[in-house]
Amino acid sequence: MTSEDRAESIGHHVRVARKLAGWTQRQLADRAHVSLDLVKKVEQGRIPASPAFVAAAARALRVPATELMGQPYAPSTAEDHRVHAVIPALRRELAAYRLPPADGPAPRDVDTLAAAVAQASRLRHAATLDALGAELPLLLSELRAAAHQHRGYERERVYGLLAESYAAAGQVCWKLGHADLSSLCTDRIEWAAQQSHDPLAMAAADFYRAGELIAAAEWQGCLHFLEQARHRITDEVRQAQEPAVAMHGVLHLKSGLAAARAGDAATSDDHLAEATDAARHVTAGSDHYRLAFDTDSVRIWAVGLAVERRDGTEAVKRAEGFRPAATTPRERIGHHWIDLARGQQLHGQRDRALASLLQARRISPQQTRHHPQVRETVVTLAEQDRRRTDTLAGFARWAGIRLP
Repeated sequence: MTSEDRAESIGHHVRVARKLAGWTQRQLADRAHVSLDLVKKVEQGRIPASPAFVAAAARALRVPATELMGQPYAPSTAEDHRVHAVIPALRRELAAYRLPPADGPAPRDVDTLAAAVAQASRLRHAATLDALGAELPLLLSELRAAAHQHRGYERERVYGLLAESYAAAGQVCWKLGHADLSSLCTDRIEWAAQQSHDPLAMAAADFYRAGELIAAAEWQGCLHFLEQARHRITDEVRQAQEPAVAMHGVLHLKSGLAAARAGDAATSDDHLAEATDAARHVTAGSDHYRLAFDTDSVRIWAVGLAVERRDGTEAVKRAEGFRPAATTPRERIGHHWIDLARGQQLHGQRDRALASLLQARRISPQQTRHHPQVRETVVTLAEQDRRRTDTLAGFARWAGIRLP
């Protein structure tokens, strides 16, 4: 394969960035704290680049992780253009977050706004990125106007709704590969949550901030940060308030991810065990602060955490017999199939990996099409099996992935 043939792979982008830095593969391995063998295999397209590898390599090379993943992907279809067309309006609204509203109709009452935000969160859980992105700018603008209009408790409610809406905007930006805007959304979530004076909203903001730290390969710092976040809601958890217990559990899941990315399987499993225990005390299908934490959520995270530490065998084992409930968000189920495909590929089950990607496409097509790990899985499946099936080639065409 030529370098041009492998242009879709993360390994190609890593190799280009490494050569621009003037480094050998050994120098990159040493500075990213990964093995030389891993660098070689990723650059050759023989194994997929994990998010942990991407974050570590990006940190070492001093480039954005999105550069190594080739994001945001250039639109290649009319649907792609429609999905990405939401970004400019979101960017403007994120920039105007503290400005008083321009002249226009008065915002709706807070209860009506709460219903509109709940609908936006349902679109988020469905991973309907185009519809969600189109709805959010006007909704954020109206909430901004309401925050200037109200005082006291109603104003705090509006800021809580703003925090939830900024979280939805962050998901759109992140899934479309606009990491800079996703980071800006996290800043806005923290700001609005603080204005709401709701300790659990602030804990949810900590959850999103932890995601930023993990993406930047600040794994140990993230573990300490999340420990502090859980400590700040100790009183609410002791009172056995279900939203607090759910928040406590989801913060443990995030710690499990940080530990898995750091290569610490034992610590990751410890946090997973804490989350599993918390889920026993949470109603199935609960969606406190739109974090959708329950036993199904923990099962899905368990598979993903095994994949993050490159243990495909354990990921496949954890997925056995799992059938998510109807209340589990489609975004979460689609992500499960993407993670399982990665685990199956690591486990040597390449046919099953492709079948899982097809399931992900059926459940959450927009999320699947724009997910960097989907692209990486497909490219390395093609590299591993030169007798490419029509199904793999067809999936690649649908996802806009150019195969050699």
